[in-house]
Amino acid sequence: MANEELNPVDQEQKTESAADQAAETAAETETVAEAADAVEGIDAGIAPEMAEMVQLASDLSAAQAEIESLKDQMLRIQADAQNVRRRAEADVEKAHKYGVEKFANEMLPILDSLERAIEAFGDDEALKPMREGVEMTMNMFISGLAKFQMEQVNPKGEMFDPALHQAMSMIPVPDTAANTVVEVMQKGYTLHGRLVRPAMVIVAKG
Repeated sequence: MANEELNPVDQEQKTESAADQAAETAAETETVAEAADAVEGIDAGIAPEMAEMVQLASDLSAAQAEIESLKDQMLRIQADAQNVRRRAEADVEKAHKYGVEKFANEMLPILDSLERAIEAFGDDEALKPMREGVEMTMNMFISGLAKFQMEQVNPKGEMFDPALHQAMSMIPVPDTAANTVVEVMQKGYTLHGRLVRPAMVIVAKG
């Protein structure tokens, strides 16, 4: 019956069974606790490593950014150095080309005077030796200037070029195309292709 008391043997077995279950429960609880402690230990070990990896990644990114900045600065410095060198080379070249320009300008009035002297001699045979001597002197002058790329601009019979010629007047000239240079009052000169003095001319009117 339900209310009947258990005999001593059954009572002892029941007690032993309850003790075994309690022991198993305690063992399981201890195992779970140990597993939790182990997980916590793993987490505690991983956390510093993760923090270190994050810091290393951050440092690497900063280093890469600094390298790119230094590369950019180096490229700018190299470009500036090349520009300075090119400007210096251009200045030296210009000095070589046009260093005699001022001197040549001072010589032009002398050439003009020699040309006028030759015209003044005319065809007088008595003055022919003097005229030839002046012509020789003038030609030597012109040849000397030509060695420095100083070229004469004598455009008679050519079309008027405002880049090289300066029109002093325009006159009607029969059987001559408009804008043709019919007379050169003063020859012009160029130095290395750059105009030093324009030729003063008279141009045919259309």
